[in-house]
Amino acid sequence: MKILFLNNYFYIRGGSERVFFGEMDLMRNHGHEIAEFARRHSLDMPSKYSHFFPQDIVTDKISISWDAVRTVKEIFYSVSARDGLDKLISQFKPAIAHVHNMYGRLTTSVLDVLSQRRIPTLMTLHDYKVVCPSYRFMFENHICEDCKGARYYMAVKNHCHKNSFAASAMVAMESYFNEWFNRYKKNVRYFISPSRFLENKLIEFGWPERQIKFVPNFLDLSEFDPNYSAGDYLLYLGRLSEEKGVATLIKAFTQLKNDKPELVIVGDGPMRKELEEITRNHSRIRFAGYLSGSALREVTQNALAVVVPSVCYENAPISILEALAYGKPVIGANIGGIPEMIQNGVNGYLFESGNCNDLKNALEYMINLPAAEIEKMGMDARRIVERENSSESHYLKLMDIYQEIQA
Repeated sequence: MKILFLNNYFYIRGGSERVFFGEMDLMRNHGHEIAEFARRHSLDMPSKYSHFFPQDIVTDKISISWDAVRTVKEIFYSVSARDGLDKLISQFKPAIAHVHNMYGRLTTSVLDVLSQRRIPTLMTLHDYKVVCPSYRFMFENHICEDCKGARYYMAVKNHCHKNSFAASAMVAMESYFNEWFNRYKKNVRYFISPSRFLENKLIEFGWPERQIKFVPNFLDLSEFDPNYSAGDYLLYLGRLSEEKGVATLIKAFTQLKNDKPELVIVGDGPMRKELEEITRNHSRIRFAGYLSGSALREVTQNALAVVVPSVCYENAPISILEALAYGKPVIGANIGGIPEMIQNGVNGYLFESGNCNDLKNALEYMINLPAAEIEKMGMDARRIVERENSSESHYLKLMDIYQEIQA
């Protein structure tokens, strides 16, 4: 089968790109012919189709000015992406298209091309953009669903995107544009949700249940060597920003009665300096910065447990899957899609999101367990991932949908 994959970026930028590249590799390994389409970026991986990619655009700093008109137009509806994709389709002639992230770079213009060319299309949702202009259901670091019922003007009122009136107005206008012209539901046959939480949230916001397919994320487990031994530190992996709840984790950790384990914080972000300052006198808290490759693998393999203290609606974090695949229990906030991935007392523990005392209790319970019980939790973690998130099970689920949309 000839399959066309589309995504805003053609380099590993985050968890969504890891799924994007992983699915392309998965399909190639099963003998399918793959073409990719993305917007150009200086960090792009090599692609024989890159000459079809539209030129890069910078969206980090958008202001209302005449100089921004062209960029704004590309963010709303990219003619260059539409034209480049049309030429790629003429050459490659795909049987189906699988879209990942496209907001603000490729834009819904690519859906028009796919529809006009009568190419069956499905789309994996990695966040909440189709119902929330700012992607995250967050305002002032609290859960926010003010835009429910297509009230996207609330995004402007709240300045919820990048804390900017201009940026918030732009994403609100984009959401109205796509809502009024029914860009998503009309042009996409099925939407793939990696979590039941996202699936249910879409239905709650008025999306047709028949158009949503639940397919959990996956890993190539051959790349993950588990280490079930209980390490001597707790580990946080991820962005250092307020919605990730790292400040709550630090506060809970400093209240522990047990003074044996360390807390290792891996990642970077806007809160790093602030968090380092408040932990300056805590010798058992260490910031490791951004890690990747073998360094990230080793720090995960040797941990006692991984902690995910988010206060936002996480969808289906790849970081949790990877921790479980390495045989590490996960202590996670009971919010969004996280509780779908953690069976309380089996492969980790859940706590009330944002509740410092509840998190402290979960941490204490974990670190006071006998090493044999922690190792058993790690084995159960790996076993669950092997059963529910393997490459082969993911492939079979995708193929069922691919074949259905061609029928």
